[in-house]
Amino acid sequence: MNLATPPFIRSLPGLAAKNSPRLAQFAGFGSNPGNLDAWCFMPEQAGEEKLPLVVVLHGCTQTARGYDQGSGWSALSEAYGFAVLFPEQKRSNNATLCFNWFEPGDTRRGLGEAASIAQMVQALIVQHSIDPQRVFITGLSAGGAMTSSMLATYPELFAGGAILAGLPHGAAASMQEAFQQMRSPSPSRKSSSNAIKTASRHAGPWPVISVWHGTEDAVVHPTNADAIVQQWLQVHGISDTAAIREMVDGHQHRVWRNAVGKLLVEEYSVAGMGHGTPLDTTGDCCCGETGAFMIEAGISSTVHSAKSWGLLKTRRSHKLPDQALVAAGREVRKTGHGGQVHATKSRDMPARDRLTHIIENALRAAGLMK
Repeated sequence: MNLATPPFIRSLPGLAAKNSPRLAQFAGFGSNPGNLDAWCFMPEQAGEEKLPLVVVLHGCTQTARGYDQGSGWSALSEAYGFAVLFPEQKRSNNATLCFNWFEPGDTRRGLGEAASIAQMVQALIVQHSIDPQRVFITGLSAGGAMTSSMLATYPELFAGGAILAGLPHGAAASMQEAFQQMRSPSPSRKSSSNAIKTASRHAGPWPVISVWHGTEDAVVHPTNADAIVQQWLQVHGISDTAAIREMVDGHQHRVWRNAVGKLLVEEYSVAGMGHGTPLDTTGDCCCGETGAFMIEAGISSTVHSAKSWGLLKTRRSHKLPDQALVAAGREVRKTGHGGQVHATKSRDMPARDRLTHIIENALRAAGLMK
């Protein structure tokens, strides 16, 4: 593998290579009150066209480069010509590298980690010809919960977001509340639409929201997905009963649109999957790589999110397999489960081990233990 940084990355102000074939460190983006690191991939630009940007937030115990390798975001961005930004947590902030989604000082506008991520986005827009109308954000687990907070506290920055195995904004304001919300079978009263509407002075339009969650998630209870959906349906002023239901790659997909047919909220319930990012590495997609919390599920949240955001219209590179983006042209396929799920299912363990497994995973995901 060639680990040399491409010339077009070396020449960008503020970017420096660090042992990655694609990602380069982005420094000097602002006062950085949350003390985060930042990594980027900037593809070669065609003419004067401004690039879309996807902000990607890793989960607990993960790094920017590790999550990129698993999710396939920079490979997809190289093929289709959009920029990718990876904010990265430091152990000095959280011992298990979780974004501090449960700390009010890190999830309010102008404060902490949320402000640092916003500074990164704003600096890239100014310095590297990013289209401010086509900025999107996604994240897994603690990164998914922080994605919820970024969409709430800085809604004017994002056209859309995809929340993977995450939690609603405002659901927790301490470690104890975080643990309770992760395990709770019912949504917190704090996670109503009011939590979003009071997070900034923004009055709309609001970002398009995509929610992904495994039906067998033993770390973040799947009811949190419904809580996120309900929170944003209220913000968009849509009735829950207006959902269109279909099967995509063998998984339930619910869609809510406005009166003129514009997508506003969607939800993927990934059948049989535990806690992690859903991948399709062996089927039509061939995007990403399995690993810890990176799960083969026969459906790629990376490809489907990019497609939903209109990022897969013009292919610029053929470094991915030809079949990697067949998924970009299909709407619905297969009514059965699309691929074996390689995830430890707690129900297959003895009762005592199962309880220990669930509690320890939940604590790690919340940043409460190593």
